[in-house]
Order: sequence, then C-alpha cells, then structure tokens
Amino acid sequence: MEKIQNEDVFRSGFVSLVGRPNVGKSTLMNRIIGQKIAITSNKPQTTRNRIQTIYHDERGQIVFLDTPGIHKAKNKLGEYMVGVAERTFEEVDVVLWLVEATTFIGKGEQHIAEQLKKARIPVILVMNKIDTVKKDELLACIDAYQKIMEFSEIIPVSARTGERVDHLVDVMFEYLPEGPQFYDEETVTDQPERQIVAELIREKALRLLSDEIPHGIAVAVDQMKVRRNNKNLYDIDATIICERDSHKGIIIGKQGQMLKKIGSQARVEIEDFLQKKVNLKLWVKVKKDWRDSDFLLKNFGYNKKQDL
Repeated sequence: MEKIQNEDVFRSGFVSLVGRPNVGKSTLMNRIIGQKIAITSNKPQTTRNRIQTIYHDERGQIVFLDTPGIHKAKNKLGEYMVGVAERTFEEVDVVLWLVEATTFIGKGEQHIAEQLKKARIPVILVMNKIDTVKKDELLACIDAYQKIMEFSEIIPVSARTGERVDHLVDVMFEYLPEGPQFYDEETVTDQPERQIVAELIREKALRLLSDEIPHGIAVAVDQMKVRRNNKNLYDIDATIICERDSHKGIIIGKQGQMLKKIGSQARVEIEDFLQKKVNLKLWVKVKKDWRDSDFLLKNFGYNKKQDL
C-alpha cells in the first residue's frame, strides 16, 4: 500500500500493535496516548485482552489495538491471547510490529513474520528500546530484520524515553486512509472503567509478587459505585483469583502485608484514573486451574466471542 500524499484530508484508521511478550507494546501505546490505559510490567504476557485506545490531533484519528504478546500457548488462556493478537491482522489498516533492538531473531519472531507476510496491509517495524544500544549495533539489528521480510517502514524508537515516538506517529498518518471521526475528541479508550480498574490492580500484583504466581492470577471487580453521600468517593470491592492455596498465602502475605501493599499502590493509580478518591477493598480466592476453564475465562472477561 502506498503512502497517501494529500495533506488536506482528515485521516482515520485502525493500527494494531503486535509482537512478542514484554517488547513494550503497552508502554508505547500509553506514551502515544499520553495517559496510562494499558498495564505494564517486566513480566511477559501482561496484556491479556485487546485494548483499544484513540489518539487525536488535527490530522485525524488513530485507533490503536494493543494486543497480547504472541507466544506458544500452554493453556486455554494462552490460546485465547494468541488468537486475539492474530485476528487483528485482518481488521486493521496498519500493523506496528514491535521488536527489541537485537540481531537475534528467534522462533517467536519468525512465526510473527510468517503471519504478517500474509497480511495485505502496511507493516511498520518498530525497533524499540534504542536507548539501550549503540548506533552501530542498531544498524546491524535493522539489517537482520530486513533479511526476513519486506517492511513499509522501519522506525527505531524508545517507548520508555519517548525518543522518535512523534516521528512514528507522523509516519502512521502517512499510511492511513481518508476517513470519519470514529470517536469524539474526549474519548481515549473504549474499555469499561471496571476493566481498567481490574487491570490496574493486576499490574500491582504482577510487579510485587514472585515470578511463579503472576501468570496464575486474575482480578474481578465485584462492586464499583460512587458513595451516596459523597460523589467524589468510589467504593470498590475486588477479588484476586489464584490457582493454588499456597499462592493465596503469598498474595495475602504475613499479617496481610502483601495484600495491603498491592491495594495501596493500586489505589493511587485508580484515583489518578478516575479523578476521584477511592476506598478499595481486596480479597483473595482460589480457583484451581482457572486458566483452562472456558467458564471461568469468560467470567473473568476473556470472552472469545466479544473479540471476534
């Protein structure tokens, strides 16, 4: 697909962020939007659902689909996550493939390349984390990726520092078609508030808990309402679901200290998101092997039909 040359049109379209787990997709999207919508952590497979956000400026509107990392699925939750990511190739105007600045191209990247070769849309390779490599190393990384497939553009960026992110936005607009304004200018996401609140709690658990637990947790918001006698205060009850009794003890911690820490850190970000004070109460429940239960996956918001 060629770049669109007419500079006077209003452009709008859908852009999918794809890549292996932990390459910085959510960090990049949050950076472009200028607001935290997707959770981030140094644990892989942080994003589980397709998160839709909207970027606005005078040139037009970009609707981003931040997808789960593409990886080898080990359970039904993993299959769901990979399916969500790969289906977006058929629904968007441009694909941003995020990779780390390295010359090593593993089986995961090879798999993504094979999927993208079938897509009849522009693919922009976004080489992230350039703040961690030298310029000559970066050129070698770009050369390695150019050998596996042809890209419409290759843009090195640092999602963490914001380096060259504005240039990436400029390039995306060059490939978007003339189109309508899909959302009003005040809208930055189509995600329900409850879902974002649940994800902010899960993010704090991901960051604070040991490595073996995070993949086995989900968060369900049981209640979320404005207090009757104080419209600036939300009462939120949420449950952290884990797979084992031993995990429950670790999440709660000695004398409840870990659960208090998760709640305290989550409350700060939830208040920032809602722009209201929050009274947050957390509980922990065990649901054995929930990641392999279609019923429980649907209950926790991972519903395939919703994402088709």
